[in-house]
Formats: sequence, structure tokens, C-alpha cells
Amino acid sequence: MTTNSHGNAMDATSPEQIIAAVLAAHPGEPACLTCSFQIEDMLVLDLLRAHQPGIPVLFLETGYHFPETYAYRDRMTALWHLNLVNVMPDYTVAEQEAEHGRLYRTDSKRCCQLRKVDPLMRALRPYRTWFTGLRRVQSPSRRNLAVSEIHVLPTGESLRKISPLALWDDKELWRAAHARGIEALPLYAQGYTSIGCAPCTAIPAAGADPRSGRWGGDHLECGIHTATVARGSELGAASPPRDPGNGAPE
Repeated sequence: MTTNSHGNAMDATSPEQIIAAVLAAHPGEPACLTCSFQIEDMLVLDLLRAHQPGIPVLFLETGYHFPETYAYRDRMTALWHLNLVNVMPDYTVAEQEAEHGRLYRTDSKRCCQLRKVDPLMRALRPYRTWFTGLRRVQSPSRRNLAVSEIHVLPTGESLRKISPLALWDDKELWRAAHARGIEALPLYAQGYTSIGCAPCTAIPAAGADPRSGRWGGDHLECGIHTATVARGSELGAASPPRDPGNGAPE
């Protein structure tokens, strides 16, 4: 993924202001949030709810999440009356394992491609704005993350990708979450710092990169944030172009 490391007009703006400004600049355009139900996503979701209570919340239903994640997802969906969209892969867990075995053990990148990347790339096509809970401090692979980027999907379609918390550190994140009374996924209390599918998530060593417990340390990204090409954008930029011949809504 190519990212823009230069200053952005929104870098000095609060997450609340970023969200409000983006939605005000593009009224009526379809927006969504990808949500793993980790604390970053929950904070962004809580801020978004104030403006669009029914915003689609895209959850990658890989079939391999922790029981605690599923229980928390369902509890928060009911509590916050979320418009939850479970993004499904082409194959069930049983079908995939019957054909490929336990890919998360033999080829975790391929497993992520089938169960996360491909489904999400399809699910994002109807939207013009994609909100995320990404932050620079989460991983060296995210150190150049911009608050606002224009992303090109594998189909050639473009959409606006907004990461309101991009510049926030852990203290700012947790302080804001506590201030808003957001209940955290219980796995954090067990020592997990980056939470994905259960077979590929471990508690990292003390002082290690927060995402080092993912995929046995073999890689830091599942691919959903590297499958698209990023181009820096500014607040209020024109709507990203769409290919009228690909069936995407105009």
C-alpha cells in the first residue's frame, strides 16, 4: 500500500470534528465503518452514532473469532441498536477446511485473503466513505497512515478512507473511551492488545509491538488495509471517482 506521509488538513482536528466535517461535506453519500469490536473501532462507532445512528457496521465474519468477541458483538449490537452487517466469505469454515485443511496453520495469508480481504473488497463497493479505527501507533506498517485518504479497490473503484484516530496514542484512546463509558471487549483484561481470529491471536510479550501476537509474528497485516492503493486527500475533497461501467451506485 502506498500512503501519504505528508501533513493533512485534518491532522490537527479532533476525531469528533473530523467525522462531523466529512459527513457534512458529503451529505447523502453512503458511508460505512469496518468494525472488529476492538476499542478503537468502538470509539469511532460511538462518535459516528451521534450523526448516523444507522450507519452500516461491517464485521468480517470469518468463523474463527473468539467466543468472547461474538458475545460482545451481539451484546453491543443490541445495546446500541447497531446496523450490523456480517461480511461473509464464500465458504463456510467446514467447506474451506475440507478443501484446504486448516489454512490458518499452513498459509495464514491465504486464509486471511479468503475470509477477510476478498469479502471486504466486495462489501465496500457500494460505499463512498469508509471509516476505520486505524492508528499509526498500532504497528510499524501503519506509521505513515493519514487521517484522510482516497483508496482504490481492486476493481478500480475509489472511496474515501477516514481514520479519525490516526494520530492518537494509547493513552488518548483509552481516556476517551472511558470518558464516554464505552465497555471494552473483555479480552483486553486478559492481556490481549490486538484481537482478531482466535487461532492467530496471542498475548504479545511485554513491551513488544501490540500486533506482534498476531499470526505468530509472521506478519503484521491481514491484508484488508493493504489490498487497496491509498492516495492522500484533504478535508472536503471532491467525491472519489467511480467507474460507471462496474455496476457501482452512482
